[in-house]
Amino acid sequence: MTTELRVLRPDEWADWYGKLERAFGGVLESDEERDLYRDLTEHERFIGAWDGDECVGTAGVFRFRVSVPGGAFVPAAGVTMVSVAATHRRRGVLTSMMRRQLDDVRAWGEPLAVLTASEPAIYGRFGYAAATRQLKAEIDTHRVTFTMPPGVDGVRLRYADPRAAAAQCEAVYAASIGSRPGMLARTPGWERLPLLDPPADREGASPVQCVLAERDGEVVGYVRFHTKPEWDVSGPKGTVTLRELDALDPVAYAALWRFLCSIDLTSTVRVGNRPVDDPWQYLASDIRRCALRERDSLHVRLVEVGAALEARTYQTPVDVVFEVDDAFCPWNSGRWRLSGDAKGASCTRTGDAADLALSVRELGAAYLGGVSLSALAGGGLVREVRGGALGEASVAFGSDVAPWLPHGF
Repeated sequence: MTTELRVLRPDEWADWYGKLERAFGGVLESDEERDLYRDLTEHERFIGAWDGDECVGTAGVFRFRVSVPGGAFVPAAGVTMVSVAATHRRRGVLTSMMRRQLDDVRAWGEPLAVLTASEPAIYGRFGYAAATRQLKAEIDTHRVTFTMPPGVDGVRLRYADPRAAAAQCEAVYAASIGSRPGMLARTPGWERLPLLDPPADREGASPVQCVLAERDGEVVGYVRFHTKPEWDVSGPKGTVTLRELDALDPVAYAALWRFLCSIDLTSTVRVGNRPVDDPWQYLASDIRRCALRERDSLHVRLVEVGAALEARTYQTPVDVVFEVDDAFCPWNSGRWRLSGDAKGASCTRTGDAADLALSVRELGAAYLGGVSLSALAGGGLVREVRGGALGEASVAFGSDVAPWLPHGF
Protein backbone atom coordinates (compact mmCIF):
# COMPACT_ATOMS: atom_id res chain seq x y z
CA MET A 1 0.00 0.00 0.00
CA THR A 2 1.37 3.43 -0.96
CA THR A 3 -1.28 5.55 0.78
CA GLU A 4 -0.51 7.72 3.80
CA LEU A 5 -2.56 7.28 6.96
CA ARG A 6 -2.82 10.33 9.21
CA VAL A 7 -4.99 12.09 11.77
CA LEU A 8 -7.64 14.31 10.21
CA ARG A 9 -6.91 18.04 10.21
CA PRO A 10 -9.81 20.49 10.70
CA ASP A 11 -9.23 22.07 7.30
CA GLU A 12 -9.54 18.62 5.64
CA TRP A 13 -12.94 17.73 7.14
CA ALA A 14 -15.16 18.92 4.28
CA ASP A 15 -13.16 17.00 1.66
CA TRP A 16 -12.91 13.95 3.93
CA TYR A 17 -16.67 13.94 4.59
CA GLY A 18 -17.42 14.41 0.91
CA LYS A 19 -15.43 11.27 0.12
CA LEU A 20 -17.41 9.42 2.79
CA GLU A 21 -20.68 10.51 1.16
CA ARG A 22 -19.43 9.34 -2.22
CA ALA A 23 -18.50 5.93 -0.83
CA PHE A 24 -22.02 5.54 0.59
CA GLY A 25 -23.73 6.24 -2.71
CA GLY A 26 -22.94 9.85 -3.54
CA VAL A 27 -26.18 11.38 -2.18
CA LEU A 28 -25.29 14.53 -0.25
CA GLU A 29 -26.62 14.90 3.26
CA SER A 30 -28.52 17.96 4.42
CA ASP A 31 -26.61 20.94 5.76
CA GLU A 32 -28.11 20.20 9.20
CA GLU A 33 -26.66 16.68 9.21
CA ARG A 34 -23.26 17.78 7.99
CA ASP A 35 -23.12 20.57 10.57
CA LEU A 36 -24.01 18.16 13.38
CA TYR A 37 -21.35 15.62 12.49
CA ARG A 38 -18.76 18.35 11.92
CA ASP A 39 -19.47 19.65 15.43
CA LEU A 40 -19.30 16.13 16.94
CA THR A 41 -15.98 15.29 15.29
CA GLU A 42 -12.97 15.17 17.59
CA HIS A 43 -10.32 15.45 14.90
CA GLU A 44 -7.62 13.66 16.87
CA ARG A 45 -9.88 10.56 16.91
CA PHE A 46 -10.54 10.57 13.15
CA ILE A 47 -8.16 9.39 10.45
CA GLY A 48 -7.94 9.46 6.69
CA ALA A 49 -6.00 7.52 4.10
CA TRP A 50 -4.50 9.72 1.39
CA ASP A 51 -3.13 8.84 -2.01
CA GLY A 52 -1.23 12.00 -2.80
CA ASP A 53 -3.78 14.79 -2.42
CA GLU A 54 -6.75 12.42 -2.73
CA CYS A 55 -8.59 11.12 0.32
CA VAL A 56 -9.27 7.43 -0.36
CA GLY A 57 -10.22 6.15 3.10
CA THR A 58 -12.11 7.46 6.13
CA ALA A 59 -12.62 6.23 9.69
CA GLY A 60 -13.51 7.84 12.99
CA VAL A 61 -14.12 7.13 16.64
CA PHE A 62 -16.72 8.85 18.80
CA ARG A 63 -16.30 8.91 22.57
CA PHE A 64 -19.14 6.99 24.25
CA ARG A 65 -20.08 5.21 27.44
CA VAL A 66 -22.20 2.10 26.90
CA SER A 67 -24.40 0.45 29.52
CA VAL A 68 -23.45 -3.13 30.41
CA PRO A 69 -25.09 -5.86 32.53
CA GLY A 70 -25.15 -4.64 36.10
CA GLY A 71 -25.89 -1.03 35.13
CA ALA A 72 -22.37 0.36 34.80
CA PHE A 73 -21.36 2.60 31.90
CA VAL A 74 -18.12 1.51 30.26
CA PRO A 75 -15.98 3.76 28.05
CA ALA A 76 -16.41 2.62 24.46
CA ALA A 77 -14.94 3.73 21.16
CA GLY A 78 -17.81 4.30 18.73
CA VAL A 79 -16.28 3.35 15.38
CA THR A 80 -17.97 5.31 12.62
CA MET A 81 -17.79 6.71 9.09
CA VAL A 82 -15.60 3.91 7.74
CA SER A 83 -15.16 3.91 3.96
CA VAL A 84 -12.68 3.08 1.23
CA ALA A 85 -12.83 4.59 -2.25
CA ALA A 86 -13.96 2.10 -4.90
CA THR A 87 -10.71 2.84 -6.78
CA HIS A 88 -8.62 1.63 -3.83
CA ARG A 89 -10.28 -1.60 -2.74
CA ARG A 90 -8.18 -4.67 -1.92
CA ARG A 91 -5.04 -2.65 -1.26
CA GLY A 92 -5.03 -2.98 2.53
CA VAL A 93 -6.53 0.46 3.19
CA LEU A 94 -9.29 -0.83 5.47
CA THR A 95 -6.99 -3.18 7.36
CA SER A 96 -4.50 -0.39 7.99
CA MET A 97 -7.23 1.89 9.34
CA MET A 98 -8.63 -0.85 11.60
CA ARG A 99 -5.12 -1.61 12.86
CA ARG A 100 -4.47 2.07 13.65
CA GLN A 101 -7.87 2.51 15.28
CA LEU A 102 -7.60 -0.41 17.68
CA ASP A 103 -4.06 0.55 18.66
CA ASP A 104 -5.31 4.08 19.39
CA VAL A 105 -8.34 2.85 21.33
CA ARG A 106 -6.09 0.70 23.50
CA ALA A 107 -3.78 3.65 24.12
CA TRP A 108 -6.78 5.80 25.11
CA GLY A 109 -7.71 3.22 27.76
CA GLU A 110 -11.11 2.34 26.30
CA PRO A 111 -11.76 -1.40 26.79
CA LEU A 112 -14.51 -1.69 24.16
CA ALA A 113 -14.97 -0.74 20.53
CA VAL A 114 -18.49 -0.76 19.07
CA LEU A 115 -19.99 -0.11 15.65
CA THR A 116 -23.03 -0.54 13.46
CA ALA A 117 -22.17 -2.27 10.21
CA SER A 118 -23.38 -1.35 6.76
CA GLU A 119 -22.14 -4.81 5.74
CA PRO A 120 -21.73 -7.12 8.75
CA ALA A 121 -19.42 -9.54 6.90
CA ILE A 122 -16.68 -6.90 6.79
CA TYR A 123 -15.85 -6.59 10.46
CA GLY A 124 -15.60 -10.13 11.75
CA ARG A 125 -12.00 -10.46 10.69
CA PHE A 126 -11.16 -7.52 12.95
CA GLY A 127 -12.76 -9.15 16.00
CA TYR A 128 -16.22 -7.56 15.98
CA ALA A 129 -19.40 -9.58 16.50
CA ALA A 130 -23.10 -8.70 16.57
CA ALA A 131 -24.12 -8.38 20.23
CA THR A 132 -27.56 -6.76 19.95
CA ARG A 133 -30.53 -7.05 17.65
CA GLN A 134 -33.31 -4.64 16.80
CA LEU A 135 -36.96 -5.43 16.30
CA LYS A 136 -38.87 -4.11 13.31
CA ALA A 137 -42.64 -4.34 12.88
CA GLU A 138 -45.64 -3.13 10.91
CA ILE A 139 -48.67 -3.15 13.18
CA ASP A 140 -52.09 -3.42 11.54
CA THR A 141 -53.96 -1.08 13.89
CA HIS A 142 -57.34 -1.89 12.33
CA ARG A 143 -56.99 -5.47 13.60
CA VAL A 144 -54.69 -5.18 16.63
CA THR A 145 -55.81 -3.81 19.97
CA PHE A 146 -53.75 -3.30 23.13
CA THR A 147 -54.40 -4.42 26.69
CA MET A 148 -53.87 -1.52 29.06
CA PRO A 149 -52.64 -1.72 32.65
CA PRO A 150 -54.56 0.10 35.40
CA GLY A 151 -53.88 3.83 35.63
CA VAL A 152 -53.40 4.59 31.94
CA ASP A 153 -56.26 7.08 31.91
CA GLY A 154 -54.45 9.06 34.57
CA VAL A 155 -51.60 9.84 32.15
CA ARG A 156 -52.00 13.15 30.36
CA LEU A 157 -50.80 13.26 26.75
CA ARG A 158 -50.11 16.50 24.92
CA TYR A 159 -48.50 17.56 21.68
CA ALA A 160 -45.31 19.59 22.06
CA ASP A 161 -42.92 21.32 19.71
CA PRO A 162 -40.08 18.79 19.21
CA ARG A 163 -37.35 21.35 19.74
CA ALA A 164 -39.03 23.12 22.65
CA ALA A 165 -39.53 19.76 24.37
CA ALA A 166 -36.04 18.44 23.60
CA ALA A 167 -34.63 18.96 27.09
CA GLN A 168 -37.58 17.18 28.72
CA CYS A 169 -37.26 14.23 26.33
CA GLU A 170 -33.52 14.07 26.90
CA ALA A 171 -34.09 13.88 30.66
CA VAL A 172 -36.38 10.86 30.19
CA TYR A 173 -33.82 9.21 27.89
CA ALA A 174 -31.01 9.83 30.39
CA ALA A 175 -33.08 8.26 33.17
CA SER A 176 -33.78 5.15 31.09
CA ILE A 177 -30.37 4.31 29.63
CA GLY A 178 -29.25 2.17 32.56
CA SER A 179 -32.26 -0.10 32.18
CA ARG A 180 -30.77 -2.11 29.32
CA PRO A 181 -27.27 -3.10 28.24
CA GLY A 182 -26.13 -1.58 24.97
CA MET A 183 -27.58 1.89 25.45
CA LEU A 184 -25.40 4.97 24.97
CA ALA A 185 -24.93 7.77 27.46
CA ARG A 186 -25.19 10.79 25.18
CA THR A 187 -22.50 13.44 25.68
CA PRO A 188 -23.20 17.13 24.93
CA GLY A 189 -24.10 17.63 21.27
CA TRP A 190 -25.70 14.22 20.77
CA GLU A 191 -29.08 15.53 21.95
CA ARG A 192 -29.29 17.15 18.50
CA LEU A 193 -29.31 13.76 16.76
CA PRO A 194 -32.96 12.83 17.48
CA LEU A 195 -34.07 16.20 16.11
CA LEU A 196 -32.53 15.73 12.67
CA ASP A 197 -35.42 15.78 10.24
CA PRO A 198 -34.28 16.33 6.63
CA PRO A 199 -37.28 16.41 4.27
CA ALA A 200 -35.52 14.05 1.84
CA ASP A 201 -35.66 11.29 4.47
CA ARG A 202 -39.38 11.55 5.22
CA GLU A 203 -40.65 9.73 2.10
CA GLY A 204 -43.69 12.00 1.92
CA ALA A 205 -44.46 11.91 5.65
CA SER A 206 -44.96 14.84 7.98
CA PRO A 207 -42.19 16.64 9.83
CA VAL A 208 -41.36 14.93 13.12
CA GLN A 209 -44.07 15.27 15.76
CA CYS A 210 -43.74 14.92 19.52
CA VAL A 211 -46.21 13.94 22.23
CA LEU A 212 -45.34 14.10 25.93
CA ALA A 213 -46.78 11.88 28.66
CA GLU A 214 -47.27 13.68 31.98
CA ARG A 215 -48.35 12.72 35.47
CA ASP A 216 -48.84 15.29 38.22
CA GLY A 217 -47.26 17.90 35.97
CA GLU A 218 -44.05 15.89 35.43
CA VAL A 219 -42.95 14.49 32.07
CA VAL A 220 -42.76 10.71 32.41
CA GLY A 221 -42.46 9.73 28.74
CA TYR A 222 -42.44 10.90 25.17
CA VAL A 223 -42.86 9.68 21.61
CA ARG A 224 -41.48 11.14 18.39
CA PHE A 225 -43.08 10.06 15.13
CA HIS A 226 -44.15 10.94 11.59
CA THR A 227 -47.54 10.52 9.95
CA LYS A 228 -48.09 9.91 6.26
CA PRO A 229 -51.65 10.39 4.97
CA GLU A 230 -52.97 8.02 2.31
CA TRP A 231 -56.42 7.12 0.98
CA ASP A 232 -57.89 4.53 -1.32
CA VAL A 233 -61.45 3.84 -2.46
CA SER A 234 -62.25 2.38 0.96
CA GLY A 235 -61.10 5.45 2.88
CA PRO A 236 -58.06 6.55 4.90
CA LYS A 237 -55.13 4.19 5.41
CA GLY A 238 -52.31 6.42 6.65
CA THR A 239 -49.07 5.28 8.24
CA VAL A 240 -47.44 6.28 11.52
CA THR A 241 -43.65 5.86 11.61
CA LEU A 242 -42.21 5.60 15.09
CA ARG A 243 -38.88 7.30 15.69
CA GLU A 244 -38.47 7.13 19.47
CA LEU A 245 -40.55 6.15 22.47
CA ASP A 246 -39.28 6.30 26.04
CA ALA A 247 -41.11 6.16 29.34
CA LEU A 248 -40.19 6.00 33.00
CA ASP A 249 -42.82 3.42 33.99
CA PRO A 250 -45.05 0.76 32.38
CA VAL A 251 -48.23 2.84 32.63
CA ALA A 252 -46.82 5.82 30.75
CA TYR A 253 -45.26 3.40 28.26
CA ALA A 254 -48.61 1.72 27.57
CA ALA A 255 -50.39 5.06 27.25
CA LEU A 256 -47.96 6.20 24.56
CA TRP A 257 -48.35 2.96 22.61
CA ARG A 258 -52.15 3.23 22.78
CA PHE A 259 -51.94 6.78 21.45
CA LEU A 260 -49.56 5.82 18.66
CA CYS A 261 -51.83 3.00 17.47
CA SER A 262 -55.04 5.02 17.55
CA ILE A 263 -54.19 8.15 15.58
CA ASP A 264 -57.07 9.14 13.31
CA LEU A 265 -56.91 8.35 9.58
CA THR A 266 -54.12 5.77 10.01
CA SER A 267 -54.10 1.98 9.81
CA THR A 268 -50.42 1.03 10.18
CA VAL A 269 -47.70 1.79 12.71
CA ARG A 270 -44.25 1.18 11.29
CA VAL A 271 -41.61 0.36 13.89
CA GLY A 272 -37.97 0.54 12.83
CA ASN A 273 -35.82 -0.07 15.91
CA ARG A 274 -37.03 -1.48 19.21
CA PRO A 275 -35.66 -4.05 21.69
CA VAL A 276 -36.42 -7.63 20.69
CA ASP A 277 -38.27 -8.11 24.00
CA ASP A 278 -40.13 -4.78 23.80
CA PRO A 279 -43.19 -5.12 26.08
CA TRP A 280 -45.73 -3.80 23.55
CA GLN A 281 -45.61 -7.25 21.94
CA TYR A 282 -47.28 -8.74 25.03
CA LEU A 283 -49.98 -6.07 25.08
CA ALA A 284 -50.93 -6.65 21.42
CA SER A 285 -54.04 -8.74 20.78
CA ASP A 286 -52.73 -10.43 17.62
CA ILE A 287 -48.96 -10.56 17.22
CA ARG A 288 -49.29 -12.22 13.80
CA ARG A 289 -50.73 -8.95 12.49
CA CYS A 290 -47.57 -7.09 13.52
CA ALA A 291 -45.15 -8.48 10.88
CA LEU A 292 -42.20 -8.88 13.23
CA ARG A 293 -38.64 -9.22 11.98
CA GLU A 294 -35.15 -8.75 13.42
CA ARG A 295 -31.73 -7.65 12.27
CA ASP A 296 -28.30 -7.17 13.79
CA SER A 297 -27.53 -3.84 15.42
CA LEU A 298 -24.55 -3.11 17.70
CA HIS A 299 -21.32 -5.00 17.01
CA VAL A 300 -18.91 -5.29 19.95
CA ARG A 301 -15.15 -5.78 20.05
CA LEU A 302 -13.27 -6.36 23.30
CA VAL A 303 -10.11 -4.25 23.03
CA GLU A 304 -8.86 -5.21 26.49
CA VAL A 305 -10.34 -8.56 27.52
CA GLY A 306 -9.50 -8.28 31.21
CA ALA A 307 -10.78 -4.73 31.70
CA ALA A 308 -13.92 -5.36 29.65
CA LEU A 309 -14.95 -8.52 31.51
CA GLU A 310 -14.27 -6.85 34.88
CA ALA A 311 -16.46 -3.86 33.97
CA ARG A 312 -19.76 -5.78 34.01
CA THR A 313 -21.44 -8.04 36.55
CA TYR A 314 -22.78 -11.58 36.16
CA GLN A 315 -26.23 -13.04 36.84
CA THR A 316 -24.88 -15.99 38.80
CA PRO A 317 -21.50 -16.74 40.39
CA VAL A 318 -18.91 -17.72 37.81
CA ASP A 319 -15.31 -18.91 38.03
CA VAL A 320 -14.03 -19.95 34.63
CA VAL A 321 -10.78 -19.88 32.65
CA PHE A 322 -11.08 -18.78 29.03
CA GLU A 323 -8.53 -19.70 26.36
CA VAL A 324 -8.89 -16.67 24.07
CA ASP A 325 -7.70 -16.45 20.48
CA ASP A 326 -7.27 -12.93 19.06
CA ALA A 327 -5.12 -12.80 15.95
CA PHE A 328 -5.75 -9.09 15.22
CA CYS A 329 -5.09 -7.87 18.79
CA PRO A 330 -2.63 -10.50 20.08
CA TRP A 331 -2.30 -8.86 23.49
CA ASN A 332 -5.68 -10.47 24.27
CA SER A 333 -4.63 -14.00 23.34
CA GLY A 334 -4.02 -16.50 26.12
CA ARG A 335 -5.75 -17.67 29.27
CA TRP A 336 -7.91 -15.43 31.44
CA ARG A 337 -9.59 -16.35 34.73
CA LEU A 338 -12.94 -14.65 35.21
CA SER A 339 -14.37 -14.72 38.72
CA GLY A 340 -17.53 -12.76 39.41
CA ASP A 341 -21.14 -12.49 40.48
CA ALA A 342 -23.90 -9.87 40.67
CA LYS A 343 -21.71 -7.60 42.82
CA GLY A 344 -18.57 -7.42 40.67
CA ALA A 345 -15.84 -9.35 38.92
CA SER A 346 -12.13 -9.78 38.37
CA CYS A 347 -10.44 -11.04 35.22
CA THR A 348 -6.71 -11.68 35.20
CA ARG A 349 -4.08 -13.61 33.30
CA THR A 350 -3.58 -17.17 34.49
CA GLY A 351 -1.53 -20.26 33.80
CA ASP A 352 -4.35 -22.54 34.92
CA ALA A 353 -5.91 -25.04 32.56
CA ALA A 354 -8.62 -23.70 30.26
CA ASP A 355 -12.31 -24.42 30.90
CA LEU A 356 -13.61 -22.90 27.65
CA ALA A 357 -11.84 -22.08 24.37
CA LEU A 358 -13.14 -19.37 22.06
CA SER A 359 -12.12 -16.36 20.01
CA VAL A 360 -12.50 -12.73 21.02
CA ARG A 361 -15.49 -12.52 18.65
CA GLU A 362 -17.53 -14.93 20.76
CA LEU A 363 -16.72 -12.91 23.89
CA GLY A 364 -17.91 -9.79 22.06
CA ALA A 365 -21.13 -11.44 20.94
CA ALA A 366 -21.93 -12.61 24.49
CA TYR A 367 -20.65 -9.53 26.29
CA LEU A 368 -23.95 -7.62 26.63
CA GLY A 369 -25.98 -10.69 27.54
CA GLY A 370 -28.01 -11.01 24.35
CA VAL A 371 -26.19 -13.99 22.81
CA SER A 372 -25.64 -17.14 24.87
CA LEU A 373 -22.31 -18.91 24.96
CA SER A 374 -24.26 -22.18 24.74
CA ALA A 375 -25.81 -21.09 21.43
CA LEU A 376 -22.37 -20.21 20.11
CA ALA A 377 -21.07 -23.59 21.29
CA GLY A 378 -23.90 -25.24 19.38
CA GLY A 379 -22.41 -23.78 16.24
CA GLY A 380 -18.93 -25.01 17.11
CA LEU A 381 -17.66 -21.54 18.01
CA VAL A 382 -17.06 -22.22 21.72
CA ARG A 383 -15.37 -25.41 22.90
CA GLU A 384 -16.02 -26.77 26.37
CA VAL A 385 -12.83 -28.20 27.93
CA ARG A 386 -14.10 -28.74 31.48
CA GLY A 387 -17.48 -30.39 31.79
CA GLY A 388 -20.12 -28.04 33.19
CA ALA A 389 -18.15 -24.87 32.47
CA LEU A 390 -20.27 -23.96 29.45
CA GLY A 391 -23.57 -23.95 31.30
CA GLU A 392 -22.07 -22.07 34.24
CA ALA A 393 -20.62 -19.32 32.06
CA SER A 394 -23.57 -19.10 29.68
CA VAL A 395 -26.08 -18.45 32.46
CA ALA A 396 -23.75 -15.99 34.19
CA PHE A 397 -23.23 -13.92 31.03
CA GLY A 398 -26.98 -13.51 30.45
CA SER A 399 -29.13 -10.43 30.95
CA ASP A 400 -32.70 -10.36 32.24
CA VAL A 401 -33.59 -7.86 29.49
CA ALA A 402 -32.37 -7.89 25.91
CA PRO A 403 -29.52 -5.50 25.11
CA TRP A 404 -30.46 -2.73 22.69
CA LEU A 405 -28.89 0.16 20.80
CA PRO A 406 -31.49 2.96 20.59
CA HIS A 407 -29.84 4.89 17.76
CA GLY A 408 -26.93 4.72 15.41
CA PHE A 409 -23.85 6.88 15.17
